[in-house]
Amino acid sequence: MTTDTVATAVALVPTSVLTSLDWIMIAAYFSVLLGVAWWVISKRKDTADDYFLAGRNLSWWVVGASIFASNIGSEHVVGLAGSGAADGVAMAHYELHAWCLLVLAWVFVPFYARSLVFTMPEFLEKRFSVGSRYMLSIVSLITFVVSKIAVGIFAGGVVFATLLPEVHLTLAGHYINSFWIGSVAVIVMTGLYTMLGGMRAVAYNDAIQCVVLITGSGLLTAYGLKQLGGWHELRVLCGSEMFNLWKPLIPAGVTGTWLPVKETGRMAWYFNDYFPWLGMLFCAPIIGLWYWCTDQYIVQRALGAPNEATARRGSIFAAFLKLFPVYLFIIPGMIAFALAKSGKVPGLAPMVSPNGLPVPHEAQAAFPMMVKYLLPEGVRGIVVAGLLSALMGSLAGVFNACSTLFTVDIYEKWRPKATQHQLVRMGRIATAVMVLIALAWIPVIQGAHGLYNYLQSVQGYLAPPVFVVFFFGVFNKRLNAKGCLWAMIVGFAMGIFRMAVDTPVTLGLAGFEHGYTPGSVLWIINNIYFQYFSVLITIVSAAVMIVVSRMTQEPDYLKISGLTFETASAEDIQRTRASWHWTEVAASGLVLFCISWAYVYFRG
Repeated sequence: MTTDTVATAVALVPTSVLTSLDWIMIAAYFSVLLGVAWWVISKRKDTADDYFLAGRNLSWWVVGASIFASNIGSEHVVGLAGSGAADGVAMAHYELHAWCLLVLAWVFVPFYARSLVFTMPEFLEKRFSVGSRYMLSIVSLITFVVSKIAVGIFAGGVVFATLLPEVHLTLAGHYINSFWIGSVAVIVMTGLYTMLGGMRAVAYNDAIQCVVLITGSGLLTAYGLKQLGGWHELRVLCGSEMFNLWKPLIPAGVTGTWLPVKETGRMAWYFNDYFPWLGMLFCAPIIGLWYWCTDQYIVQRALGAPNEATARRGSIFAAFLKLFPVYLFIIPGMIAFALAKSGKVPGLAPMVSPNGLPVPHEAQAAFPMMVKYLLPEGVRGIVVAGLLSALMGSLAGVFNACSTLFTVDIYEKWRPKATQHQLVRMGRIATAVMVLIALAWIPVIQGAHGLYNYLQSVQGYLAPPVFVVFFFGVFNKRLNAKGCLWAMIVGFAMGIFRMAVDTPVTLGLAGFEHGYTPGSVLWIINNIYFQYFSVLITIVSAAVMIVVSRMTQEPDYLKISGLTFETASAEDIQRTRASWHWTEVAASGLVLFCISWAYVYFRG
């Protein structure tokens, strides 16, 4: 989904739709956030452990809710609903990656808990070397700034521009529209409670935002099904094709062969016109495991737990919550299409073409159009508050992650004798700097076209080497620091090179409006589907790590004791197994059952 379609979609909820009761509900929501932030600030301690990891004292439900809230942004909500209206349940594949959080819970949490690290780069240093820590820190900071912050700012701007389109300022003769005012307000508000309250403020506000988001979206689904006439009517009006979760993975009228087709300007091997099945099969899990198991943005919540049992339970709870978007965001989009097709809500009619098929551009507006036409006053305010919750949760998460990475991995290395007070102060300064960088992004984001899709591919280019060094690192003790460093160097070089090739074309810079000369090397690189290029980076990074490690000296196994499966002591293993509880196993089984059930039920 492009930034243009997000703006168009959100802009369909005009200010006049929001009544006084709606604004009261929104004001109540912000009052609760303010109260929680104030309570957290009053309880704070001037220590790095408290500021960056909430004193390692988060309960399991706060860990899980915070992970979920950090993952779901406003553009995520609107985009998934739009995808549901246009393509049915196809995009549920990504949401059903909830199983990746089970990998975090059962595989990685014990290593992270034993190492008592603040950041993922710090864990990499303990497992491999200081050089790998610096490299991952710098790459992570750059990735956060150019992707997560950028998308969060845009979503904030368009939401506020929608709610208050007539608001503007004239400052020193310059007209400032509501997009600017909204972006600045969201950035400053989120940055302020993140800067003052640290991880504890972020986590507890995330827990509240999670409740509001799920409640608001759940009400939208319930009202939509009631208006439509129930689930059976939804299946009849949408048809089997929109309920087919397998269509990206099985042949559509093709048997035994692969067909090269050009989709959205890129060459890819497809079995049909929806998604490349090889990309979904191999690349999507790589990105999912990197994101949920090794990304500071997510894992920092688990690091804030007092022990590995709490961290594991929180991660399992987050896996369960991760199943909700299928039914709270994608299904409402399908309901919107069904209502449009049935004619029961005339205002939704533009979403359906004369032949009864979705109109893609109009379908992207599914979520806000349902808010506009279906919800009564008061409830509408709750849903809008949920949209703001999604926005602020994801933005607060990235501010906090960036602050922690810079302070712990870079500043503390430069100033090893820094006091706890100095570390906390630098954390607040780093957050403030992130806020300023975010503000500087506003004019770039406001005029961007197709930026969201491009930013999604950034993860595909930069994640593979991180995935390789973490997963290979904990499963194989023989892999050493040189292998890790060279895998990251080669992998990041390939990813940055691909980004450098893509960027001029994506931004439509002078001379690149039509891309590269067809058939040239750069044209081929630019047109390889990004998921396949991501798999290529993974394979090359893994090969480099294994070969370099085998050609150089073995690591000191005493130094990496407890950091790999093969170097974990009997006491480590016994302590971990003693922390297991049957309820955690049952909950994990329930998550896997729900995922399996979805693949069985949504088969057309």
